[in-house]
Amino acid sequence: MTSRTVTLLDVARAAGVSKSTVSDALQGSGRVAEATRDRVRAVAEELGYRPNSAARRLRRSSTGAIGLHLPQTATRLDYYMNLAFGAVARAQEEGFDVVLLAPEGAAGGPVASRVDGLLVIDPEVGDSAVPGLLDAGVPVVTGERYLGPSAAPTGAVVCDNAASLTALLDHVTERGARRPAVLAPAGTSAWATALRTTAASWGQEHGVDVALRTVPFAATPGEAEETTLALLRADPTVDAVICAPDGAAPGVLRAAAALGRTVGGASARPGGDASVHTAGAASARTVGGPSARTVGATSARTSDSASGHAAGTGDGTGTHPRTPLLVASCVDGTATRSAEPPVTAVDLRPAAYGRACAELLCDILAGRTAPDTVRGHAWALETRPSTVTPT
Repeated sequence: MTSRTVTLLDVARAAGVSKSTVSDALQGSGRVAEATRDRVRAVAEELGYRPNSAARRLRRSSTGAIGLHLPQTATRLDYYMNLAFGAVARAQEEGFDVVLLAPEGAAGGPVASRVDGLLVIDPEVGDSAVPGLLDAGVPVVTGERYLGPSAAPTGAVVCDNAASLTALLDHVTERGARRPAVLAPAGTSAWATALRTTAASWGQEHGVDVALRTVPFAATPGEAEETTLALLRADPTVDAVICAPDGAAPGVLRAAAALGRTVGGASARPGGDASVHTAGAASARTVGGPSARTVGATSARTSDSASGHAAGTGDGTGTHPRTPLLVASCVDGTATRSAEPPVTAVDLRPAAYGRACAELLCDILAGRTAPDTVRGHAWALETRPSTVTPT
């Protein structure tokens, strides 16, 4: 193995320690035992490891900036914009500027030479920039875990995404749904993977056949509408649709309206928007966190079949005008709050999440927090008229 190919991760594996420990040992920083420091340095020399120019520069001085890497789809999603604003606000409190990294120029040493640390949000296994960022020679905090084989980040801030989808599925079944469907995101991020896995495992655990459909990670309302139309026409007994992608839920409402399906407490007009019929519907707020697995009490479930639950008969197009359709979203935002009817959703608190990621990175850079720290981030379930069944 030559010095050109040896990385911090190689040294870490050979020495039997974490990458952050290797970094601290070689830079003479952090809380590393002297014996460990000597062993790491000996292994690094034996392997021929040479720190890159970015790491050498960072030992001499601070750049006063941190880098922010977002998914390529982030530019058109409210969630990531709010997250970025939260990260910038917290970084500025510590005197750091935030550099938004272009996806095509994110990997490798040149980036690390301009920043003191990196925030990598929702890292995808298929994102070619991520391995280079994780091995750039500066502390890296990820928003959600990285499921790929590259070096582990210095720290992470995570949500219990399995718990949030479990809360939505429990909620719609408590409101009467017997044949729920989930429009789950494609991709290899921890969030997308957790939602697909949870939809299947929840169905097995509860003896419910969850209709799982995969849509693009950043599906548009039009793509959600097309998928929902096909789903409801093929299986009109579906009585609840949980749409994962940010901002896509209005497409589910349009599909319901086109098929004459009522949505929660609203009456859908074919070709038009759904309007609220139940006035003064209360909005319940349930708070969840990393340790939460279910939210609220789970009501008893009957063994009635979905077809028995569905009132009315089909007309050959999949239209069941007398069967209520409950609609919910895995991501709250302007689109869900302003929809007609407003859509029940999981508030992931993106601005607070961005702050939490930046705070962890700043704490690590300042030596206030040890490397390899993982912090949890709480979410909240906002229930709205889209899951209030007509009486």
